[in-house]
Amino acid sequence: MAPRLCSISAATQRLLCSPRPSAGVAVAAGVAAARFYSKDNEGSWFRSLFVHKVDPRKDAHSTLLSKKETSNLYKIQFHNVKPECLDAYNSLTEAVLPKLHLDEDYPCSLVGNWNTWYGEQDQAVHLWRFSGGYPALMDCMNKLKNNKEYLEFRKERSCMLLSRRNQLLLEFSFWNEPQPRAGPNIYELRTYKLKPGTMIEWGNNWARAIKYRQENQEAVGGFFSQIGELYVVHHLWAYKDLQSREETRNAAWRKRGWDENVYYTVPLVRHMESRIMIPLKISPLQ
Repeated sequence: MAPRLCSISAATQRLLCSPRPSAGVAVAAGVAAARFYSKDNEGSWFRSLFVHKVDPRKDAHSTLLSKKETSNLYKIQFHNVKPECLDAYNSLTEAVLPKLHLDEDYPCSLVGNWNTWYGEQDQAVHLWRFSGGYPALMDCMNKLKNNKEYLEFRKERSCMLLSRRNQLLLEFSFWNEPQPRAGPNIYELRTYKLKPGTMIEWGNNWARAIKYRQENQEAVGGFFSQIGELYVVHHLWAYKDLQSREETRNAAWRKRGWDENVYYTVPLVRHMESRIMIPLKISPLQ
């Protein structure tokens, strides 16, 4: 490298070697040096000072983290209900939704239905599974457009809502697939909004850590968003009651390795939220 440095022009050398260059002189020196090295290849040491190289990824994080053996797609909906309408909303939901899902032509199944107990009040949370991915979702949507009972249900329900939002989710490969369970249970939905670009790191850490949270069968499902707000993770847990939740979570801290998971994943989080939820009568997760 030394011979190439010697070939810099005398003017440039004077600029670089000046004991106390002014700001303008320093900039000129940098420009001159950059021009000289612009002919070098990408591997030159000088160019590496200005160019941040990123290792190429061959797959999207959705491909790397989701289950390969299934093509399940999940939809989660949050309904903020007018406080005076919550009982009527629950009654309408419990009367209509099971009928819709009795039709085998719909490639969609109820996973869980809840009211938020602690967290955002007067809120309903619904989780569906579409067996067959996006084609199943579109097939179901097209059929519902022609279902008169569903259209009447939506119209009546709309008068009870303040707002609603949804997300399409995939399930982490290392989590349990949500299965119906007997109650009574309370459910905790922990939502993490991650810094963009950190989903793979999150998944790698939780793939090792999930074993610390399986002894009491509390792990129900783990999901990450694909459409809607992105870089959002939902972990769904089941407990007998709030005391059981506290004891189970405290027990995890006594297991070697759990603290490392927390240490490495907390810096990845921008915002986190916890909801304690009570299942509706129709929920497969009781």
